[in-house]
Amino acid sequence: MTNAVKYLDDMKVGDRAAFGSYPVTREEVLDFAAKYDPQAFHLDDAAAAKTHFGRLSASGWHTCAMTMRMMVEGLTVGGQASLGSPGIDQIRWLKPVYPGDTLRVETVITEIRPSRSKPDIGTVHSDITVFNQSDAPVMTMKSIGLLKRRPAEA
Repeated sequence: MTNAVKYLDDMKVGDRAAFGSYPVTREEVLDFAAKYDPQAFHLDDAAAAKTHFGRLSASGWHTCAMTMRMMVEGLTVGGQASLGSPGIDQIRWLKPVYPGDTLRVETVITEIRPSRSKPDIGTVHSDITVFNQSDAPVMTMKSIGLLKRRPAEA
């Protein structure tokens, strides 16, 4: 059985979703940091040990990227009428993410707003929390997604 596409009209404030299981690997932490955030505590064990992190840690931007991967995989099961995003209102990195951690995501819809100028789309505002394997929150963000409205023929 195939799940139906979720349009803006299918969602309501308070809807929750939980998904993802993303293992954080040392190789990926080093690769991401080398390419996009080449700070010593993301690249070198000895340098990281001398910081408040205590050991090699993932870049916060890497945590965002892993979260995006889990969200796309988790929220598009059966299809979603996603049109991307106009942005993120807030990101907070609460705890370091380390190689060996396993991340997961929980979302809650806080606002739904049909567009006044483009009646075929609208925005969904969500609070997103990323947890590690100990259920400790490691990152939060307030996200805005653009979604299609249900077509008249659907």
